[in-house]
Amino acid sequence: MASKNNVTELILTGLFQDQGVQRVCFVVFLPVYLATVVGNGLIILTVGISESLSSPMYFFLGCLSLVEISYSSTVVPKFITDLLAKIKTITLEGCLAQIFFFHFFGVTEILLLTVMAYDRYVAICKPLYYTTIMSRPVCHLLVAGSWLGGIIHSMVQILVTVQLPFCGPNVIDHYFCDLHPLFKMACIDTFVEGVIVLANSGLISVFSFLILVSSYIVILVNLRNHSAEGRRKALSTCASHITVVILFFGPAIFLYMRPSSTFTEDKLVAVFYMVITPMLNPIIYTLRNAEVKIAMRRLWGKKVNSGVE
Repeated sequence: MASKNNVTELILTGLFQDQGVQRVCFVVFLPVYLATVVGNGLIILTVGISESLSSPMYFFLGCLSLVEISYSSTVVPKFITDLLAKIKTITLEGCLAQIFFFHFFGVTEILLLTVMAYDRYVAICKPLYYTTIMSRPVCHLLVAGSWLGGIIHSMVQILVTVQLPFCGPNVIDHYFCDLHPLFKMACIDTFVEGVIVLANSGLISVFSFLILVSSYIVILVNLRNHSAEGRRKALSTCASHITVVILFFGPAIFLYMRPSSTFTEDKLVAVFYMVITPMLNPIIYTLRNAEVKIAMRRLWGKKVNSGVE
């Protein structure tokens, strides 16, 4: 790779240029990232230990929390430490690694959210067959398929990128590495590569989004045959998932479904789905789900009591 490239190190412009503003961002975003790790870690621990949270819905929730921690950790730790640095650099190899894992965990999350929508569809529309359709082996297979889909997607993105020769300039006007800013440094025309990358991301996103929308349309139509109490309980279990889907897909659609730019607003939107959203997800699921809250109280109540003894 080194013989093909004049670029071995990249400079990131960061979120803001003002050093004082960057220090304020450091003070704000460090607790947010720690809350993301602790909050999602608490959900993983609670789902893993609590016998009352043994249904497929909570199994998928625990897997989603694991992906959230991994997804956020691909970019946020370096982003936070760079807020205290005057010159923000990253090696070309480090940039490619960041792109790989960013896309890997991002697509894995998209596929997991789709699996969770299918789980809600089966639970509400085919309740008598739920335990048969969503058996433990099937759940494991669906999660493994989500991770495999993320790996295949990222491998395609990276294989398209690593063969490009990079000449510079070696400045990326962002706070993390992504494919389109990196393509601007290529010595050759990257139209074909850009189409492949866009098709690879677009097909997965569109296909998953259509399944998500279709699942909830069928669910809403099916709920007309339920009692008022049944509709309330079903909508309550779906509300958290729908909120997380909107928080994840909304900013991504804003950024990637229009011409690329380097406006500060785009960076701020990227901060929202990279830093803020992973922290909000555990809050959304615990505040709106009584079973998770009860399980957490029991779990930590036992720990406190055993500590006192």
